[in-house]
Amino acid sequence: MNKLLTYIFLITAPILIAQDIKTLTPTIEDLSHLSVAGETAFNRNLKACEAIWEKMENGVDYKDLTAVEKKAIDNVDETMVNYWDIEGQGCSWYCGGGPTTKTASSTLDLQGAINYKADNVHDLNYKNVWVEGVAGYGVGEYITYGFPQSSPRITEIVVVNGHVKSEKAWRNNSRVKKLKMYIKGTPYAILNLTDQRAAQHFKVDTIGFLDRNIDYIAAKKLPQWEMKFEILEVYPGEKYEDTVISEIYFDGIDVHCFAKGTMITMADHTQKPIESLALGDKILSYDLQTQQQFAAIIKEVANPVHDNLITISLEDGTSITCTKDHPLMSVTGTWLSYDPQKTKADYTYNSISKLQVGAMLLGVDKALKITAITTNDTTQSTYTIVTLDRGNTFYANGILVGTEELREEKACEKHQNTK
Repeated sequence: MNKLLTYIFLITAPILIAQDIKTLTPTIEDLSHLSVAGETAFNRNLKACEAIWEKMENGVDYKDLTAVEKKAIDNVDETMVNYWDIEGQGCSWYCGGGPTTKTASSTLDLQGAINYKADNVHDLNYKNVWVEGVAGYGVGEYITYGFPQSSPRITEIVVVNGHVKSEKAWRNNSRVKKLKMYIKGTPYAILNLTDQRAAQHFKVDTIGFLDRNIDYIAAKKLPQWEMKFEILEVYPGEKYEDTVISEIYFDGIDVHCFAKGTMITMADHTQKPIESLALGDKILSYDLQTQQQFAAIIKEVANPVHDNLITISLEDGTSITCTKDHPLMSVTGTWLSYDPQKTKADYTYNSISKLQVGAMLLGVDKALKITAITTNDTTQSTYTIVTLDRGNTFYANGILVGTEELREEKACEKHQNTK
């Protein structure tokens, strides 16, 4: 009898453990339009637009373009430099960090000049893929990501399943049916993937180990934490057993910006909500050397989500809500931020001082004193201007603030990816 009970426990225990792991289902972003013909058309349109953009940089206004030229640039996203890129060169969650290592349990050998290495699964490009390298369908093989403790937290995981560069490549190779996801070695969830040529978006509870009680530089020195994705089941390919994953990437919170409703001063001194700004809009900027205001054109904007903002109250009764690392200009010409170490580490500001109550900020037409700084943990959409055609300043709620262009050495993989 005891042997029977032991046997029953052994065969049911794994089932009970598995029941403790959540099962996640995705929302689908169709990618069936991707093709070599699409790449050719993209490159042709981009080349035509580059000539038009050069004209505009030399002083030609949008309204003076021909109807054909207007249609051409309206149909091209100037932040996209490669047809296969997942996102353009604009700022995103990756501006604040992301995984720094990617390793695989196995990798398919080179096929001529084409490699299938682990780095391909997170190069933010649909064309390059990871392929496991064992006999059969690769069940039990895995990809592991290493994240710094300072990396922004994750709220979404996106899996691009199979070889999505073409319908033929996708059908010929095997795809993942179920992935088992681990955080720091502990099972976290089963990702149920559909058999579609698509990006599959999985919403997750906030994941990450960013500690708000220690400074950014100290956090970067702490040991990395790991996230692993193990193949549990597959959809067999029509021609090959090899299982392919094009991409596993992330989105989340904790990246710089301003709250929705922040008013931006335009070049004509009118006000516009930051969420309504668009590429090509002319905003009012300020030259720190000449101390003169001038018109600048928006080249890049961003719209991440945050839950760790500060609200800065000013002596005239107004306020501004932004992330802790956003730079603001003092009347003495010094950049200030609530988290100066992170601002200096990530963005193109070499000298940043601590933002404190009592500091005098430079406004559109007067100086304003900070009367209070409070934290705000409510999750909300935020917005920022990343780059301008000239200069790096703009006015938000009447206060001079800085754009948030990444340092060259800090640039995330998406910004570097110009294959």
